[in-house]
Amino acid sequence: MADAHVPSPRSDRDLASMGEARALARRARAAHLQYAEFSQERIDAVVDAAAGAVAPLAESLAALAVEETGFGVVADKIQKNTFAAVRVHEFVKPLTTVGVIRRDETRKIVEIAEPFGPVAAIIPSTNPTSTAIYKILIALKARCAIVLSPHPSAVRCITRVAEVMSAAAVAAGAPEGTISWMTTVTLEGTQELMRQREIAVILATGGMGLVRAAYSAGKPAYGVGPGNAPCYVDRSADVIKAASDILVGKSFDNGVLCSSPNSVVADAAIAAALEAEFVAQGAYFLAPHENEALARVLVTPQRLPNPALVGKSAMVVAHAAGIAVPADTRALIARLEGVGREHPLSIEKLCPVLSYYVVDGWREGCERCKQILRYGGMGHTMSIHASDEAVILEFGLHKPAFRIIVNSPTTHGSIGLTTGLDPALTLGCGGHGGNITSDNISPMHLLNIKRLAYEVRPAQAPPRRGAGGPATPAPSATTAPPARRGEGIDAARLASRIDEFLATRGIGPMPVAGPPPDQVAPAAQVAPPDPGPAVTFVCEDDVRAAMRASRKIRLAPKAIVTPSARELGDTHQVFE
Repeated sequence: MADAHVPSPRSDRDLASMGEARALARRARAAHLQYAEFSQERIDAVVDAAAGAVAPLAESLAALAVEETGFGVVADKIQKNTFAAVRVHEFVKPLTTVGVIRRDETRKIVEIAEPFGPVAAIIPSTNPTSTAIYKILIALKARCAIVLSPHPSAVRCITRVAEVMSAAAVAAGAPEGTISWMTTVTLEGTQELMRQREIAVILATGGMGLVRAAYSAGKPAYGVGPGNAPCYVDRSADVIKAASDILVGKSFDNGVLCSSPNSVVADAAIAAALEAEFVAQGAYFLAPHENEALARVLVTPQRLPNPALVGKSAMVVAHAAGIAVPADTRALIARLEGVGREHPLSIEKLCPVLSYYVVDGWREGCERCKQILRYGGMGHTMSIHASDEAVILEFGLHKPAFRIIVNSPTTHGSIGLTTGLDPALTLGCGGHGGNITSDNISPMHLLNIKRLAYEVRPAQAPPRRGAGGPATPAPSATTAPPARRGEGIDAARLASRIDEFLATRGIGPMPVAGPPPDQVAPAAQVAPPDPGPAVTFVCEDDVRAAMRASRKIRLAPKAIVTPSARELGDTHQVFE
């Protein structure tokens, strides 16, 4: 009985994580209020210091990441860390993120940068150190404080990145708390961080569940969904280079990047040559029974990659499936006939395994690529290997992917390593993937833009109003010009103008003098015009029309009357 209400250790850890999330969000907000007021020169000094401190540690951080998570290849993680610390830094360095960032003299608009506010950054285990470096740099450049929530299996290596970059940033003048990170990490704690009112925007990289949680936190969020990138090889392709690019991309860091190639779609005209080239460059084509053995160990019943094999080498994956392959095997390739649940190896695999399809021409290849993207990669990335520009353009026009890499590895091209795309490790999937943007995320996505908009065309002014009265009618062509100061005015003209004014108030002209009423023959009694059915809405024009017709307006019990109509109608007793 005494133990009935004692919380479990898991619950205690969740509570500790949630408390830490709340405290760090408040700390980030306090730091942000100071940091957001920095000049461009001071911001750039902080960014330079943080990047300069972490770049020399690319190798040690890569080793620590592989040791802690068990994912990937040290040499490739070194390249990713260097990409984040050097290439991303070079890209953001010249950007203007403080004050006036653009002037459009033609449209007379001045754009002013305003930082979003504190950032909650969710860091994955597959690319922990490089993603942490990248997100810290773009947040610092955008004048935003940042709180990192590491994946529970990558806390040590992500913490090391944050410690190094925070110390350098503070030494360069950033307030304490500009870079913060959670040390007690649970799913509940991460969700609590994203919900805190001090957090202004979320950068979410992780599984679909976490990305959905980010989008449901009630904040602007940049999330990244799955990749499942197909690679179409056209009959016009350089087959040797295409095979090399696909294998380089698939084997890079053992396929853990979401933009890593996952399927090859080969035009039948070059399929045999492409297969021979794959084998020559270290790929192993599985037999049908080996496909089944691999699917059993690699794909879960939920059609997700087995976490135990994510980021492992082709040799390790083959061994787990009981498949004997040559010692120099770089990737396993499974021939498939379709896409979907009945073809388990058509999912995003996050290890050096490719599915392989043969199609009859680019039109059939186009449809197969669409099927693959719909099965878990909508909006993300694909590649085309071809020299026929017409075919390349057709793929660009019709594929539901926002990064279509031409004659380059999807892994490297999508992040801007081998292409001119903005260098980034968070890749938006746009509307196709349920994301707010299709861009590679940069500091500009963490800024709001204020705009000074000067008048370029005058507004049409209404007619001038008399003192306390309705608008004075504009002079017509038949109206005589006003008398000059010191001149008199003709009596007939004066009477005419008075009648015009009184008419605007619903008052007719004075009757002409005649015999006394008792000497005038009685006239037939004329009934007032029928106001018609009750109305439910009345504006000022309705009242004026009724006044001109000398009729009343009958209001329904809950009629809506505009303020100007009410004032005019009450003054002239139009309503009944």
